[in-house]
Amino acid sequence: MSSRSETNLTPSRLSRDPFGLLRQMTSELDRVFDEPAWPSFRWPTFALATSEAVGWSPGIDVFEKDHRLVTKVDLPGMKKEDVKVEVTDGHLAISGERKRETEEKKDNIYRREREYGSFYRAVPLPEGVKIEDVKASFSDGVLEVSVPLPAKQEAKVRKVEIEEAKPAKATA
Repeated sequence: MSSRSETNLTPSRLSRDPFGLLRQMTSELDRVFDEPAWPSFRWPTFALATSEAVGWSPGIDVFEKDHRLVTKVDLPGMKKEDVKVEVTDGHLAISGERKRETEEKKDNIYRREREYGSFYRAVPLPEGVKIEDVKASFSDGVLEVSVPLPAKQEAKVRKVEIEEAKPAKATA
């Protein structure tokens, strides 16, 4: 399992972001089942007999940095034209399709491999996100989408004075 620790989930952070724990759990489960030790759980093994494009799930990291919610998606071998990023219904939706063909010719050996697959990932966004300020960049097979986090309202505290209790009057 990867030892990257881009997510710092302290109790104070979890109390500010109700989806923080859910995002971390989803990311960790994706990472575990993407490990080579778990080949039987990979999506292509379930769809060997189908003629449709096989789905796959790219690696994703979601973390907070500089008052922005940052989502990084590993998309090796893909181009930005193959990826679609949308913000809809309180979610960041990332989808695309990869098509890869390799060919090898040497001596008496000819090998050709084709790999196709589509993916869809959705990241829940906190309430109050301004969709006009969402930014995305793609470099070296990594998509990075940055969403500004809404300003957190400060909790209002009011000190309440404690009054002396009035003695109860006796009735005759």
